[in-house]
Amino acid sequence: MVFEARWGILATGGIAATFVKDLLRDAKARGAEDIKHTVRAVASSSSKERAEHFINETGIPGPCAAYGSYEELVADPNVDIIYVATPHSHHFQNTMLALEAGKHVLCEKPFTVNAEQLEVLRDVARQKKLFLMEAVWTRYFPVSVQIRDLIRRGEIGEVLRVTADNSVGANPEEDWGDNHRMVNLDLAGGALLDLGIYSLTWVFQTLYHTLPVDQRRPPSAISSYVAKYPGTGADEDTTVLLTFPTTTPTNNFKPNRTSHAVASTSLRLASNPDRRKTAGPAIRIQGTKGEIQVHGPAYRPEGFRLIPLVPKGADPNSVEIKEVENPFPDNGHGMYWEADEAARCLRDGKLESETMPLEESIQLMRVMDEVRKQAGLVYPEKIESRSYPLNL
Repeated sequence: MVFEARWGILATGGIAATFVKDLLRDAKARGAEDIKHTVRAVASSSSKERAEHFINETGIPGPCAAYGSYEELVADPNVDIIYVATPHSHHFQNTMLALEAGKHVLCEKPFTVNAEQLEVLRDVARQKKLFLMEAVWTRYFPVSVQIRDLIRRGEIGEVLRVTADNSVGANPEEDWGDNHRMVNLDLAGGALLDLGIYSLTWVFQTLYHTLPVDQRRPPSAISSYVAKYPGTGADEDTTVLLTFPTTTPTNNFKPNRTSHAVASTSLRLASNPDRRKTAGPAIRIQGTKGEIQVHGPAYRPEGFRLIPLVPKGADPNSVEIKEVENPFPDNGHGMYWEADEAARCLRDGKLESETMPLEESIQLMRVMDEVRKQAGLVYPEKIESRSYPLNL
């Protein structure tokens, strides 16, 4: 039997349009014959007309209701799960609205502005027995799954170091201006929360998530460098050095040995200046038997290279380098894989995803909290608040 997930889309910006277009693609093209996605309602906070325009623009088939408020959306009985696609400054309030209305939620990353907000959402979702998941779409890409499996099998030995960068090469003053969401503190702007979360995602999914749940440990040390955007004080260049009190995988475990990672992000610099592979991989996962290099932007990996360590004295040509590409069925963007996961969790009665569990989202958010604390980076009280409801 095919399970149908009935979606409500909360907000009508670019990320929501990309998500919906992926939802509407033929699931059979990616081998997902067991589930079906339908969009039953869309809401814009500005007007019902904006929601109607979004429905027409993205080609959502009927029946699909259009609403001019989020309150109307979460009250729709034809909607099972809400996709929250607002700026992350509003995620806590919007997700609480959906949970309080009894709706399951897939919330865009970063989940919230701080870890304490996310802890509140977790507690509410568990109390109400509702599914809740952070939409870190990168986690569900086939290449991400393969890479985690390779690490668990010990293909590159004991993993001791990860470097990950997600930088966009923009000119904030000319490209955006001080009111743009990327640098606007009123919208929790800055490189760390919007871009750096992808760098940290690669760190956590390789050094943390590949361990059994009972052996996962948060970073034992965090240090950072932050340069601030002159116009608003948001961070424009951030580098985080993390030390983990563990290594991975379990079968290569060495007592008292640690692993470390460097996660970086920048608005002005670029991970891939010429948009080809000449700059080298943005992500390197290094183990005692070789390394994995990930191609493409950190948020949308296009493939990876598995490079075994050449033994001393051996012929380098005797070692095979494995290249793996990521499939994108029907030229989709890649957001359908996280939607498929959410649908299957609903079908199976799960309250969270094992691939992106809430506790891991909280640990990642705590790292960003610490980086902001070290840099003295504070957002307005309203968007940092755990009070609900608040009018933002």
